[in-house]
Amino acid sequence: MLTALEVFTTVTVGLMVGVEFSVAFVMNRIFSALPEDSGQLARAHGGRMLGALMPFWYIGSLALGAVWAVAEWGHPGARLVVVAAVLLMVSVIMSILLLVPINNRGKTWTPENRPADWKEQMNRWDRYHYVRVAVIVAAFTLLVTALVRGGSA
Repeated sequence: MLTALEVFTTVTVGLMVGVEFSVAFVMNRIFSALPEDSGQLARAHGGRMLGALMPFWYIGSLALGAVWAVAEWGHPGARLVVVAAVLLMVSVIMSILLLVPINNRGKTWTPENRPADWKEQMNRWDRYHYVRVAVIVAAFTLLVTALVRGGSA
């Protein structure tokens, strides 16, 4: 049962990393290259779609990491999982304090109602997102290492 938890947690976090990496380094660059107002409209739509899904994914990943850490408590590999869970907690806190407020504004914008500094706000969101991606990549790396080491190795 523990092995299933370890694999499920690692896959869940890995998929989240893939989505967020894609947003940072693929999708937003595609959106920026679209003509006229299309890029801003695409970001707003993406903010609505992913904004509805990602809270469950981030908090679920954190919960899975915490359960794994508790289940492994006392084993040498538990340290890796605990640090990964702490990093996932950091990503949730970053999201709530830094990224969600910008996303909540941006997802309502249209070419008619967006503020004059909308590009600056999107650039700020991108910078915070790059840091968050680095945090969840580090967490994922630790989970993979713990999984490969056999969790309690």
